[in-house]
Amino acid sequence: MWGRRGRWAGRGGAEELRARRREREAALRRARRQEQLVSKRLLREDSAAEERGRDGAEIVPDPLSEDEVLELLRGVQRGSEDRKRSLSRLRHALQNKDTQQKFVRLVGSIRTLVGLFTSSLADVQMEAARCLHELSHSSDPAVAEACLPVTSYLLTYLSGHSVEFTELCLYTLGNLVVESEAVRKQLLPQGIIPVLASCIQSPHEAVLEGLGYVLSQLLQAKEAPTEIVPLVLDSVLPQHMLRLVCSGLKAGTGAAVEFAWCLHYIVCSHIADAALLSLGTLPALTTLLLDLASEIPLDAPEGLELLVCPVLRCLSNLLAGDTGCQGQIRDERLLVALFLILQSFLQQHPFIVQEGLWLLNNLTDEPFFCSALLALDLLPALLQLLPCSPMAAELVLTVLCNIAEKGPALCRQLHQALPLLLPALALPDPQAVGQGLELLHLLFLHCPEVAADFIRQGGQQALEQHQSSPVLQERARALLDMARQPPGASATGPGHSTVSAFP
Repeated sequence: MWGRRGRWAGRGGAEELRARRREREAALRRARRQEQLVSKRLLREDSAAEERGRDGAEIVPDPLSEDEVLELLRGVQRGSEDRKRSLSRLRHALQNKDTQQKFVRLVGSIRTLVGLFTSSLADVQMEAARCLHELSHSSDPAVAEACLPVTSYLLTYLSGHSVEFTELCLYTLGNLVVESEAVRKQLLPQGIIPVLASCIQSPHEAVLEGLGYVLSQLLQAKEAPTEIVPLVLDSVLPQHMLRLVCSGLKAGTGAAVEFAWCLHYIVCSHIADAALLSLGTLPALTTLLLDLASEIPLDAPEGLELLVCPVLRCLSNLLAGDTGCQGQIRDERLLVALFLILQSFLQQHPFIVQEGLWLLNNLTDEPFFCSALLALDLLPALLQLLPCSPMAAELVLTVLCNIAEKGPALCRQLHQALPLLLPALALPDPQAVGQGLELLHLLFLHCPEVAADFIRQGGQQALEQHQSSPVLQERARALLDMARQPPGASATGPGHSTVSAFP
């Protein structure tokens, strides 16, 4: 989810613009959910040559017949010394979706695996865990629900001493949580949140990253705001998540990335702002961005964008809440840090630009940051982001509208940018152009000399090209009327637009 605040273009079409923005946010959530966030994780041994081709690509085994699957099950049920090898063959076969479905339909199949998973023989236990992990990777909810009998054991073994085994249990849990509401409903009374709260103090990066994966899947569930987030807030998890996110530059970034997304999902529940703010989340994440900006090279290292993105969203959404928290981060250094970060990611990861602009949009709701942006001479850097994408152009112009709304003094400072604003009226995206028209309206209203200068620089032709547009013609015509007024004429006279009348 992006920012919850943002005054999109003109006042007359506010409801339509808010609806359009909600549609964009929903599309982003769907894309993120489908492509990355709820994509399942699969832990496999890289050395398993039989599972890979010569080029390193994974080879999915052919599906087995029901008789072949039954024979594999009988092989692992036998109490022979060959049981580990039989489990290894079963694990390999379970990489095939059809074989997974045939296996879970066999009577006693999951019970057998659970029995071996609880074995006192470490190597047998590990192979059984790998078989369960393969099943957890299925996209069939029926397969996930067949694994319900193992969830309590998975939780129990999270307190074990083997990092590899604990990591495997965590990712198996996370995969099962993705697919099945029944699994989530069973895990909550089994005490998954207290167990995760105990694990989060582990010194092992691999365990912490796996824990973050499980928690991020839980927090994305549709029932999370009512059933999961309150349990998380009542635990020690939030304070440790914040600590791990903010130590991401010093320790491994894997766990920091997972927990940054967890914080983002908690913020998006709309019930946790006060709790997170009481932990000092705003100043802590601000300090993280300041540190990152001071250390980041010109070409940002690969993977760092995955941490920056949720941190920017957390800050933006917390600022968008009705908590009056903006004063907690009234630090102009944040603006400098934000532009340094955007500069670093612009070429390789341009999506970070619009994430940063959303934050800037919410920051400039405050007059302090509007004045600071101009005083620090960051206006040229902001205008350089106009060509990045249609969304970036719209957001840049929205930020400028935020500044212009603060009155004549800041509008006079924006006057210098007028030559760079004219090309914005020729952008192909009607939403961006509409935001440019809103900006011009504010400038003309608060600083009438801008209108005369606009006409001298060819602005009349720029506006006239939109008079045939059904979406923009009314606003373009209103601006032409304002621009043609004699100097000193009232903007509220007959035939002229006012703040409330501008479409």
